[in-house]
Amino acid sequence: MKRLWSASSTIAAAIALAFAATAPVHADEPKVLHALLSTGETGLDPAVASDLASLSLLENLFDPLLRYDYDARPVKLAPSSARDMPVSDAAGTTWTFHLKPGMFFSDDPAFKGRKREVTAEDYVYSIKRLYDPSLKSPWLFMFEDKLAGDEAYKNGKFDYAKNIEGLQAVDKYTLRIKLKAPDPSFLFYMALPATGAVAREVTEAYGLQVGNHPVGTGPFSMEEWKHSDKITLAANPNYQQRYDGRKLPQVDKVEVKIMEEYQSRVLGFLNGEFDYIEQVPESLRDMVLDPSKAKPALKPDLAQRGMVLSPFPVLQTYYMWMNMDDPVVGGYGKEKVALRRAIALGYNGPEDVALLKKGLAISAQSPLPPNVLGYDPGYRSPVQYDPALAKALLDRFGYRVGKDGFRTMPDGSPLTLTMHTEPTTVGRLRDELWRKNLNAIGLRVNFKSDKKTEIIKASRLGKVQMFETNWIADFPDGENFFQLLYGPNSGRANYSRFNLPEYNQRYEQAHKLSDGPERQKLYREMSQLINAYNPWVLLIHPISADIQQPWLKNYKRHPVELTNWRYVDIDVKGREAATHGAVR
Repeated sequence: MKRLWSASSTIAAAIALAFAATAPVHADEPKVLHALLSTGETGLDPAVASDLASLSLLENLFDPLLRYDYDARPVKLAPSSARDMPVSDAAGTTWTFHLKPGMFFSDDPAFKGRKREVTAEDYVYSIKRLYDPSLKSPWLFMFEDKLAGDEAYKNGKFDYAKNIEGLQAVDKYTLRIKLKAPDPSFLFYMALPATGAVAREVTEAYGLQVGNHPVGTGPFSMEEWKHSDKITLAANPNYQQRYDGRKLPQVDKVEVKIMEEYQSRVLGFLNGEFDYIEQVPESLRDMVLDPSKAKPALKPDLAQRGMVLSPFPVLQTYYMWMNMDDPVVGGYGKEKVALRRAIALGYNGPEDVALLKKGLAISAQSPLPPNVLGYDPGYRSPVQYDPALAKALLDRFGYRVGKDGFRTMPDGSPLTLTMHTEPTTVGRLRDELWRKNLNAIGLRVNFKSDKKTEIIKASRLGKVQMFETNWIADFPDGENFFQLLYGPNSGRANYSRFNLPEYNQRYEQAHKLSDGPERQKLYREMSQLINAYNPWVLLIHPISADIQQPWLKNYKRHPVELTNWRYVDIDVKGREAATHGAVR
């Protein structure tokens, strides 16, 4: 922490040097948004990618049929590639989408020099790709067993040439999707990057490398890509969307830097290298927030420079999952449940919120954060911080304390937990909190450090025992969180590999229902099962500390969409005045 305070004392000098080096801006200079991502992207195939960094890029490169209204609160859907909102039949199972004519894919050698217009058949092909067993798409859950006739794609019978009743291109600009039963979340799915249009020529040209050649119809196209380092997106001149009477996107380019180190992100923003920073890391908030204020507020010198702080309740849940197939922490027997329950009881949530999150968080009681459909403000988890109870539980089920002060397995063999972690400042602070909490109840833990992208890959293969991660809502409905523990999603979004019939049955029942008392009852029962078996340790729902530079215009955080790059604007003269004015 002393090193952090020392770093903050040098900020002013660093800023002055950065501003002094800034060249004057010419009137014809393009508007460039400078943004950052906290982790590297894994690949840019909409059918495959599910990590935060990749999705942030994909939603700017590929356009689904629908997207979210930028201004509406509570959130609502709006047309994107669709000409208007789709209509359904009386049963709510057959949906018809009309595409806007004249939309084109970004130029690519796969098209052999011709402009390639988007058609309804492209959306048929893109959804079929989610069924392709070779891709192992984490998004298949959105359509599997839901589209009329999709059993034709199962049990090794998948074939792109095979058409089904539930997925039809009626004509060049008309797509018809028929469901087996009404699905309250269906339209949300049609606003995700995974359902964006992909051209068959591109996938056939690049094969297994298609994730390195993103060719879409979104507001931007890929101009430069240095993997997990720097990405430059260029405005798509053919993009048809408008906002408040203005053509989108409003900037000419977006330059994205991958900044995995927390301190580098904050210093980069304060130096003027980035136009905004979201979710200022808790370990560095003392560098930007005024400790004398009861509520979060910027330090006076930053406020005087025109920076704006916007606390934002994120639709996000932090949790530490445990691999239910792991020989140490996995299983459904009483002694295994007792071990996981003790780990959950040993987690000091109040200390996490107060010290690491600097008060900008609330303790998670269920997987659902506030403001998503299905959230129950009255629900309280029965598993709260109680180290004494954790010790008693371990004693009762045979996890005895050895001579070294650490517990053994019930058969007397050594017990060591292995938690994967990220090699960052916050990662190390979290490691120390977990180490202290687990050691306090007699559990030894080792930490295995790796990049998050590598941890995700290993998690999908079932090779990670424990890992603390988070989930941000893809769409504002509780199903998006409860599907993370649905048994058939094991090896995809369900990293814990939790597969409990009682939970699966309730999830399947709830999936058929719209938000209401009947579904709320099922959600409560699912939360109780999670608390009973503890595949997760529920941690917190963060309140993000977002800060923007004074020259960034029309910036507002959306509860669901990950970026707002197409909507923001840059006051080029204002940026020049602010940066050079700081030196003078």
